[in-house]
Amino acid sequence: MDEIHIRKAKLEDLSVLLEFEQGIINAERPFDPTLKEGTIHYYDIQQMIEASHIEVLVAVINSEIIGSGYARIESAKPYLIHETYAYLGFMFTASHHRGKGVNAKIIETLKNWCVSHNVTELRLDVYNDNPSAIKAYEKVGFKKHLINMRMGL
Repeated sequence: MDEIHIRKAKLEDLSVLLEFEQGIINAERPFDPTLKEGTIHYYDIQQMIEASHIEVLVAVINSEIIGSGYARIESAKPYLIHETYAYLGFMFTASHHRGKGVNAKIIETLKNWCVSHNVTELRLDVYNDNPSAIKAYEKVGFKKHLINMRMGL
């Protein structure tokens, strides 16, 4: 099996990362009736790659980008025990490489980046009706913490 390498994203990766973004959006549409129809964007990926408080990573096999993820350092609420936390997002693995631990390798590398920036808390959002994603995040150490509820009027 070919080895998975994790590296920092570069601006030259932008076209692939924009495809991954649409892959994430398409995967999430069944879980979120509030998303607009048509092409939408969650991220300004170029700005994220260039930002010092965001680490965007890609997973690569034989020069093919097969996955992505980011950590974004945020200020915590003043009543929490940590001053900052890292929000993880943009987690995507190409369909033909799922089940190989790509997501876990990206998260492990992001964790190391966060530790190097004195961040001690990681957070992410996952749809309640997406048990496979919940299981994948629990497998790497995340625990359910808070349920975000909504009601359309």
